[in-house]
Amino acid sequence: MEKAIVLLSGGLDSATCLACAIDKGYEVHTLSFDYGQKQRVELELAKENSKRNGAVAHREVKLDTRFFQSSALANENIEVPKDSQQEDEIPVTYVPARNTILLSYALAYAEAIECDRIYIGVNSVDYSGYPDCRPEFIEAFEKLANLATKKGDEGKIKIKIETPLMKLTKGEIIKLGKSLGVDYSKTLTCYDPKGGKACGHCDSCILRKKGFLDAGIEDETIYVD
Repeated sequence: MEKAIVLLSGGLDSATCLACAIDKGYEVHTLSFDYGQKQRVELELAKENSKRNGAVAHREVKLDTRFFQSSALANENIEVPKDSQQEDEIPVTYVPARNTILLSYALAYAEAIECDRIYIGVNSVDYSGYPDCRPEFIEAFEKLANLATKKGDEGKIKIKIETPLMKLTKGEIIKLGKSLGVDYSKTLTCYDPKGGKACGHCDSCILRKKGFLDAGIEDETIYVD
């Protein structure tokens, strides 16, 4: 059985990615990261979803939180914008080099276990405008991955970064996930959750609400109000 690593945050998109990899028949290894995010409940959800969906292993990597303090997602003193009030092109919820760091860990893990597939739930349609979610970034990292590794240089493994959600709307992602049996009530996408419940007003919650509406599927999210 071929192996795949899935970057699993505990959110809607990564849960759908996990379902896609499982559906393809891969032996799936999931990887989550603790970078000091406010939505820490997502780490427990990621662990639960990994086990529930049949991944063979789940690992959680602890990162130094000091490197991410410029982001509202990791700094308690920076307020998460609500109700689409964020005006900057790249919002304050952007986490410095996050996907580059996450994919680098996944690349090392992939080489160690002789795996050639890495799944990441990036999207360039309904997303918050982060530069490390664009197709150009994924293409560049994939090229780097095959230049910078021993097994890639030797031609023993050709790393492929799988982005099954890249060109889908949030509604299309939800439809895909439901067709694969994803339970979205067991995911949390919110940037500023309270007591494990979604705030309903951050950019991520607004995109998620719109996605369920566009998909014509009942929103399974548990909101504060």
